[in-house]
Amino acid sequence: MRKLDAGAYLVREGDVPTHCAVLINGFAYRQKVTGEGARQIIAVCIPGDAIDFQNMFLDVSDHSVQLLTRSTVAEIPRDALQQLVEARPAVGVAVIHTTLVEASILREWVVNVGRRDARARLAHILCEFAVRLESRGLAKGDAFELPMTQEQLADATGLTPVHVNRVLKILEAEGLISRQRRNVQFVDWRALQDVGDFSRRYLHIPGGEPVRARPSADA
Repeated sequence: MRKLDAGAYLVREGDVPTHCAVLINGFAYRQKVTGEGARQIIAVCIPGDAIDFQNMFLDVSDHSVQLLTRSTVAEIPRDALQQLVEARPAVGVAVIHTTLVEASILREWVVNVGRRDARARLAHILCEFAVRLESRGLAKGDAFELPMTQEQLADATGLTPVHVNRVLKILEAEGLISRQRRNVQFVDWRALQDVGDFSRRYLHIPGGEPVRARPSADA
């Protein structure tokens, strides 16, 4: 078990992995950096996520993982995990399921950046946070604390921080969300899902309507 500060790297692109990690508390993100130094955030990890199971069998890390907040991680030697998977087929199935869901989320993020407008991109990522956090018991009713700065949201959505700020204000003005510092509350959850073209299908989380948001006045 290790406690690490915000900004610390769990793994850097090009590293030869010796351990795999599970995020016990706090938040982390996966990122790629272009040759010119531009960053693209390609996933956000929440408490309970296995951060780098792909490094169990790949010999070189193909992306970096950095902490968004001060966090606690459990690090397991790669060799021990390989032996566990080989000895316990049910554990192997669970690892495969985890990596398949990660791939599903990544596909949705590609669509989000490539085919949705700025308003839909931000609405979609807010909806995803809400559903994932609620599934782990980490959301507070119809609100949650967003762990990302506007700069980080920009790097996750392919926008600029200025544009992110403008769009968040638009979502507030439209009566879809309200914000107090980093706390985001869903004023009209169903409408926000429509704006974000959001369906929880790609998250593969069982259940129905995920967030107990207040309905809109004319619902």
